[in-house]
Amino acid sequence: MVMVPGEPPKKNKLHPDPEANTMGENQQPTPFHSPQMRVSHDEREAVVERLNTAAAEGRLDFSELEVRLDLALNAKTYADLAPLTADLPQEGPVEPLVLKGGMNGATRTGRWRVPAQITVYGGMGSVKLDFTQTECRLPEIAIEAHGQTGGVTIVIPDGWVADTSEMDQGLGGFRDKTTSERLPGTPKIRLTGNGGTGGVVIRHPNSWDRRMQRRKQER
Repeated sequence: MVMVPGEPPKKNKLHPDPEANTMGENQQPTPFHSPQMRVSHDEREAVVERLNTAAAEGRLDFSELEVRLDLALNAKTYADLAPLTADLPQEGPVEPLVLKGGMNGATRTGRWRVPAQITVYGGMGSVKLDFTQTECRLPEIAIEAHGQTGGVTIVIPDGWVADTSEMDQGLGGFRDKTTSERLPGTPKIRLTGNGGTGGVVIRHPNSWDRRMQRRKQER
């Protein structure tokens, strides 16, 4: 490299100053939001979800939760939202879920953190995967379902949709009872796998599901 008297040395573009960027090759830069930048509805709702989870874990009492929820729902900027979760543990990505029916069956219901990848094996006893009480912000959930002998039932909330074009019927068959009406901000289920002999069903809540949910809320 030719040096010109009186000019500072130029940095080699192929070997930049190591102090300028200390991230590894596979790391992504952390997005920076100006404190005065406006927040979206989804960002407010994400904070509300974190606050409710913290209260369920015993990290916040009812009065604290009530105050923070009101502030979150009325937040205008990142400066308004940031203090509401600053003293709460940061949530990491959810590990992929593998659920096996085995001999006695298995269920995943109620409020649970939804990962982006789920594999389900019906086994002998069947599996039920119920998303109706979850609050999921993922744009897409990949589910690989194998009905095997017991079968697999997947229940998704109204407003969620499913792409089942790559699902194999198997001997037990496959039934898609969902609608194509997707609500904004809801995930798409991308379902693959095989019906096996027990079959695989994906549907929205039926009257029995709704009745049981009302009973739980009344308790």
